[in-house]
Amino acid sequence: MMELVARSGTGLTLTSIAKSLNAPVSSVQGLLNGLVAVGYLDERDLIYTLGTAPYLLNVLAGRPPVTSISHEQLEQVHTETGLTTALSTAVGDNLFYIDHVSSDPHFAYLAENRLRRSLLRTSAGWLLLADRERRDIWSYLNSRPAEDAEFAEQFLRSLDELRETGVCVAPTVAVDSGDGVSVALRERGRTIATVGVIGWAGVISERRDELTEICIRHAQAWGFR
Repeated sequence: MMELVARSGTGLTLTSIAKSLNAPVSSVQGLLNGLVAVGYLDERDLIYTLGTAPYLLNVLAGRPPVTSISHEQLEQVHTETGLTTALSTAVGDNLFYIDHVSSDPHFAYLAENRLRRSLLRTSAGWLLLADRERRDIWSYLNSRPAEDAEFAEQFLRSLDELRETGVCVAPTVAVDSGDGVSVALRERGRTIATVGVIGWAGVISERRDELTEICIRHAQAWGFR
């Protein structure tokens, strides 16, 4: 429900939320009332919007919002590489692009629509998955469909290197002939997000060393790594 409201931009009514969830209005109403009571949602004039509690919890935990990386900073990487540049994070078992700069309609579409992406199918996802406790990694991999088995094996072979370097270069796991280079943005030893560039596999492979250097340099300039 919180994600539905957040994606709406201007908020949603009880009826529209219940319809989107294909759930009884009475059941949804009770859950919404609880979320409003603790600040996860706000309600005004029968319209529900995202509350301040999610942000506050990150503040209490001492974790700065990932949006502390400005759009202008991503533009600097894009200008230098000429490729789609994305700031990414994981929510549950999915990867989301939080912000991006792109001149390529194909890759811009994925980022602009905040589409859920598999952690196993992107360079950013590999870094975010590698940062988890090993038991959580095994649990995630065991839940993947059979067609992901090859990518799971490939990821496991790279796991130690991913943890040590915080860099993932061209894993060739995307389903759309795209690929990427990503660098972990670490705070107190934990990866809170990644910055990376995305492009067609051939381009990424040809420029992999150059792109890696650029991403690392910018991450360091922003106070990460």
